[in-house]
Amino acid sequence: MTDAFSYVDSHRDHFLAELKEYLAIQSISTLSEKNDETRRAAEWTAEKLRAAGLSEVQIYPTPKHPIVYGAWLGAPGAPTVLIYGHYDVQPVDDPEKKWVSDPFTPEVRGENLYARGASDDKGQVYANIKAIEALMHANGGRLPVNVKFLIEGEEEIGSPNLDHFINANKDLLACDVAVISDTAILAPDQPSIVYALRGLTYLEIEVHGPDHDLHSGQFGGTVHNPLQALCEIIAALHNPDGSIAIEGFYDKVRPIDAAEREAMAKTPLSEETWRTQTGAPHSWGEPAYTLRERIGARPTLEVNGIWGGFTGEGSKTVLPAKATAKVSCRLVADQDPYEVEELIRAQVKKLTPPTVKSLVRGLNHGYPAIVPIDSAAVGAAVAAYRRGFGAEPVFLREGGSIPVVATFYKVLGVPVLLVGYGLPDDGAHGPNEKYNLTCLYNGIKTSAALLEEISKLTPEKLRL
Repeated sequence: MTDAFSYVDSHRDHFLAELKEYLAIQSISTLSEKNDETRRAAEWTAEKLRAAGLSEVQIYPTPKHPIVYGAWLGAPGAPTVLIYGHYDVQPVDDPEKKWVSDPFTPEVRGENLYARGASDDKGQVYANIKAIEALMHANGGRLPVNVKFLIEGEEEIGSPNLDHFINANKDLLACDVAVISDTAILAPDQPSIVYALRGLTYLEIEVHGPDHDLHSGQFGGTVHNPLQALCEIIAALHNPDGSIAIEGFYDKVRPIDAAEREAMAKTPLSEETWRTQTGAPHSWGEPAYTLRERIGARPTLEVNGIWGGFTGEGSKTVLPAKATAKVSCRLVADQDPYEVEELIRAQVKKLTPPTVKSLVRGLNHGYPAIVPIDSAAVGAAVAAYRRGFGAEPVFLREGGSIPVVATFYKVLGVPVLLVGYGLPDDGAHGPNEKYNLTCLYNGIKTSAALLEEISKLTPEKLRL
């Protein structure tokens, strides 16, 4: 029986053709007119799980899009691995103007496969499924560990039904470690492990002044313009050095230890590279921290939108009755998103002058997550990348958020490994999304190697 890696190498053309089928399904979860396609993607996923050798596969309905579950539990005493991913994709926006090829007609150009969902997340889900198939063929229809899959169809719309499903099915999803492949590595020849994700507090700040819009010629100079007051409040939420001026905001922030700083220093982000990536004239933020540390290891407060008054064509000299801003905070380990909301609410109240009234409205919350880089679970991931990509991985903290990571921690009580195979320039959510073919094939190998490496550990060791 051929080994798993040889099986992958001998089935590359077949895997590519099959992945193209998956990507051609227009599973855009936010568009109700695509509900049939989204259901078809769930059924396709379930079919491939069965074909890979999983003995228990079921599609669970939710109030919106179904969840696909699959399991193989034929390794008593071995660890149980829960693999999460999503089969839904983002809308494509104006494909005629921005996409070189049709977003749902997958096309290989050079070393990349172009299609919506290629990297986020169908291609990475597919890599995990094919790893099961390869291991089954290499080991006479058996796996070295117990495996469960949880593949949802609502990630791109905020997973409104996922937490309820997880809480209602704790026994079904019980495991020793969870694996998520929905992140990127630095380069095809430089794998990386994301060991921390930031959480999120997202809210609106609303400032009210007069009870209706007023003529600026009649009342200007006597009314504290709500737009101006809102800007003054927002400006006061930061100190001149870029730190956040909210009382108690940093109280629970976990310091970056020496080992982490050393690990992050191996992937420095230079000012020049940062300017190229952003197009901004100069970086900004806390001067005591490097750019890499500011992005992944420090909390933030950002204004995501602000509006009020007249914004149409031409002019209208109005004093608006109210002004609104959307504000988000990226949070790091040990910060609580609901506590942060209350801290912001208290600070806004303190900053609000008697000339206006203010309101803070919470919208979304997500907890941060971190896995110690010296844990046994992370060690298994390091060994798997070393085998699958032929290079030593480096460690990164991710600036974004994947809320299900914190849910797995809280509800299932297990560590979560972020074992991704995308690239930073894959264009997820944008036009011409792609998936590098080297990352596809090496990702399948790495996923297979990860299950083999985890099999060398006891369930108790994984959970430490």
